[in-house]
Formats: sequence, structure tokens, C-alpha cells
Amino acid sequence: MRTAHRTSLAARIGLPVAVAALLVFTLFPVYWMISTALDPNALTRGSDVLPSGFTFEHFEFVFDKGNFGKYLLNSAIVGLGTIVAAALLALFAAVAVARFRFRFRTSVLVMILIVQMVPLEALVIPLFIQMRDYGLLNSLLGLSIVYIALSLPFAIWTLRGFVVAVPKEVEEAAYLDGCSWARMFWSVLLPLVAPGLVATSIFAFITAWNEFIFAYVFMQNSEKYTAAVGIFQFAGENSTAWGPVMAASTLVTLPVLVFFIIIQRRMASGLAAGAIKG
Repeated sequence: MRTAHRTSLAARIGLPVAVAALLVFTLFPVYWMISTALDPNALTRGSDVLPSGFTFEHFEFVFDKGNFGKYLLNSAIVGLGTIVAAALLALFAAVAVARFRFRFRTSVLVMILIVQMVPLEALVIPLFIQMRDYGLLNSLLGLSIVYIALSLPFAIWTLRGFVVAVPKEVEEAAYLDGCSWARMFWSVLLPLVAPGLVATSIFAFITAWNEFIFAYVFMQNSEKYTAAVGIFQFAGENSTAWGPVMAASTLVTLPVLVFFIIIQRRMASGLAAGAIKG
């Protein structure tokens, strides 16, 4: 009895301790980033856990001197364009590979997996040459096209699983009720695969928002830089302005968190709508 009591007591104590340790491990980098961004002496902070004060001067600096508002706008344009185009193309491609039978269907799926496994660094030079030949270098449109191409393999493969999970009998029942394919797709299939569409949209947005290599290589004009590249300007060869770097990093992180919170609510509503429609 005493052994069982000790075991249960240790379990009750150990679980909260483990959860607290996990939260500290996960949230401490976020705390360090925000506190350093608000620390007036961020450059000389060292390893002090608590900041020396509280100021918004680093945020004012990145907007006034660093032109960071323009970079955030460029990232928003590229990110939203990537979400819309990648979600639409991936959805139609997923329906095609999941519902239709055609030659080389298996080969298409294998190619999608192979493309997803190619390292991004191996694609920089080929895509650079291709964008140069098309006259799309130093263009937000060209960068958006690249991000759409990078997001499609994962999006197609993920959405294919959602489409396959929808019983064909549901679609057939819609046809018997007189629905056209377009009406069935909009009123029946789309609500059922909405959670997968939301998940792929999150992936596409994060890919476009945080990507650095292609944005840095393709953009020759600083006015076309995205936010991820804009942070790089505060890092010097011999020293780094940690206050502006952390302030810019905070500004880059917040839209992703807000976007995820908004989309998470849509994901729950999509699940409920799919259950009702089914």
C-alpha cells in the first residue's frame, strides 16, 4: 500500500514538473526575444535573465531606419498570394489524383514525393536561371511563383488523403439529387476537405513568410526584400544590433501567431460543417 501510495504521489508531482519544464524549454526563447527587443541595453545585456528596462526604441528604429514596414508588406503580399494559389491548385490536383484514373497516375504521385524530398539549396541555381530567363527576378510575382511551387508537393499529398477519406457514395448521392460536378464540389466536397485545406494553407503561409534563401538571392532591390531578409540587414560583419534584430524578429513572429489563431477557429468550424454536410 505504501509503495502504491508513493508511486501515485510521485506521478502527481512528476507530471506537473515535467509540464512546467517543457513550457520553460519551449517559451524561454520567445521570452528572450521579446525581452531583448524591449531592453534599452540589449547590446550589453549578456546572460542577464531580466532586461535592464523597458523601451520601444528598437521597434521605432526598425520602422524608421530599417524600412521594416515595407518588408512586412512585401511578405504579406507574397504570403497571401501563395496561400490562395497553392490552396486552389493543390485542391484540384488532389481531387484529380484521388478520384480520376489516368495513365501515369502512380508516377505523378511518386514524382510529387521526390520533389518534396529535394533540398531547397539544390534548387536555388536552377530556379534562379529560370526566373532570370522569364524576367521575373527582383519581382514579388516571381518569388510568389517559386513559393507556390515549393508548397504544392506537400499540399497535394496532404489534401489527397482528405479527398480519399471522403466516401464516393456522398458524391454519388449529390449527383442523384441533381447536382452538377461544380455544385457537388462546392457544396459537398469542399466543406469535407476544409480542415486539410486549412492545414496546407498554414504550411504555405509559413513557407512564404519565413523563407530566406530564395528571397535573398532573387531580390536585387532592397525595396523588394521580404521581412526575413530585412532582419539580415541588422547583422553586421563584426557586431550585431541585437535590439533591432529581436524587435524585427518579434514583428515577424506575431503575424504567424495571429494567422494561426484565426485559422484554428476556421479549422474547427470546417470540421463541424463537414460533419453536418456528410
